[in-house]
Amino acid sequence: MIRSLFAFALCVIATTWISAAPAPKTDPIQFISLKGKTNVKMDENLHSDHFPNNNLKTLPTGKQKLGDLTFEIGDGILQLASSSVMGEKPKKIEGLKVDRSARKLHFLQGTGYKAEDDAVIAKYIINYDDKTTTEIEVVYGKDVVDWWTHPDQKAPTKGKAVWEGENEASKGFEAKIKLYSMTWENPKPDKRISTIDFVATNPEQSAAPFCVAITASDK
Repeated sequence: MIRSLFAFALCVIATTWISAAPAPKTDPIQFISLKGKTNVKMDENLHSDHFPNNNLKTLPTGKQKLGDLTFEIGDGILQLASSSVMGEKPKKIEGLKVDRSARKLHFLQGTGYKAEDDAVIAKYIINYDDKTTTEIEVVYGKDVVDWWTHPDQKAPTKGKAVWEGENEASKGFEAKIKLYSMTWENPKPDKRISTIDFVATNPEQSAAPFCVAITASDK
């Protein structure tokens, strides 16, 4: 009888513990993998072959804190088509897997060459699980400017320069190369994001937008 009561008590305690245990939580930050979608390696020329060694070879890879954001930088980038890009580059890169909800998305990006201020040079299409979508515009002069910079060059009005370096090509013109962060606050933070597409809005323009990394966060 005592043994049965003891076993019953253990069962009640175990059931109570299981019901009280918190449900697994989604990690507050997720690095969106670009693997399998990149089309330019870090040691390859971006945009064209006019200037040898015009690349991102000096950009540190792996998890990097840039400004107040953390990105996971791989071995390549997403380069979209433009009139200044040599070779076949796509107008759209689809299917960057997210598979989670997120309050914010943070993009590490840049562009080769210039465009008119306020020109929309690219966009990210957010595909939710319920088949609805929303778009995030990348605006020249606001989110990015030409990644080759000189001291007199105007900075973006909203995008933040979070990395500065140089390569052999930029050194020849006494220029630095910069990457910019852009943060988007999701108006539907409870909806699960399935994938992201990266799209050139006008492949005939000279500006050549590229994406280096994406981070999703719940804060």
